[in-house]
Amino acid sequence: MHIRHALSRFGRIGLTVGAATVLATGLATNAQAATGSIRYFDVNQAEFRIVDPPDNVCLALQVRADLIANETNRRMTIYLGTACATRVTTIGPGEARSHIGGPQSVRITG
Repeated sequence: MHIRHALSRFGRIGLTVGAATVLATGLATNAQAATGSIRYFDVNQAEFRIVDPPDNVCLALQVRADLIANETNRRMTIYLGTACATRVTTIGPGEARSHIGGPQSVRITG
């Protein structure tokens, strides 16, 4: 009877550890990147794109953006300068802004 009890206990421990691992892995995968694109245009209407941007990483834009669109599934904060130092605004999924001072960096904020 002691062996059966011990095996049952190990089975429950294994199930608990396995469930915790799946939960942690699932959460980590969801938190790694937004789905979709950040589209932005310079003053000459040249288009640039960042596809599936990572979360909570400052992303320098290739040019100053005259128009910037958040086509991801997460919120995006827009900054002046290339180091995400001076916040301009935050926009949600599906929103866009134009003529806001030529931002040069963004961060997906969740």
